[in-house]
Amino acid sequence: MAQPHELWVFAYGSLMWRPGFPSEEVGHAKLVGWRRTFCIYSRYHRGSPQRPGLVLGLDRGGVCEGLAYRVAPANVAATLAYLRDREQVVSVYREAMVPVTLMTPERPEVLALTYLVERAHPSYAGTLTLREQAHLIRGAAGRSGNNIDYLLSTLAHLGDLGIRERALERLLALVGAHLAHGAAGVTRPNAVALLQEHRKRPVRARPFRPADARRFCYRTVLRAV
Repeated sequence: MAQPHELWVFAYGSLMWRPGFPSEEVGHAKLVGWRRTFCIYSRYHRGSPQRPGLVLGLDRGGVCEGLAYRVAPANVAATLAYLRDREQVVSVYREAMVPVTLMTPERPEVLALTYLVERAHPSYAGTLTLREQAHLIRGAAGRSGNNIDYLLSTLAHLGDLGIRERALERLLALVGAHLAHGAAGVTRPNAVALLQEHRKRPVRARPFRPADARRFCYRTVLRAV
């Protein structure tokens, strides 16, 4: 019987600060050919069907730096099950194995599991202006918390890695630069106040039906790209 192999997981959003699975090693890593961008309407984790929010996805083109986790063989099956349950609520992502470079002096390359946006999915928002992104983020909250904290936590953990993303910094300035003051991972009262002020303002988002999740569920199958 074949023995299970270890698994690398590349994190670029909330998995950086809330992985939810055990790992043997974690480190700074780089993925070429894909970029981190707010391109997915969130109707579950950071928004609702009535008031969608916006979360990060990996879209084509550019470079993305994040974290790579090494999962022991004994934990691979449970980790895959956990990630699919968490990331594939509406099947908006393509689960794929991609080559990432570990940012160590040796710069080794490993194949890592990550989640790429499915452009044909109704939850794909495409390229929104920063003002459109800010409008969606200001007034959204879901089962995992409010959308403002998601943006703030992303920027805080990128900062811990020494990564600056100008577009996300400009986005925060539009959402509310004063929100950056405070401890990472703590829901700020001023973020809650901003949420309450903006949550009833209308937003435009592509319609989504429960059948759409079933239509794209085949994307949970691992494959190399």
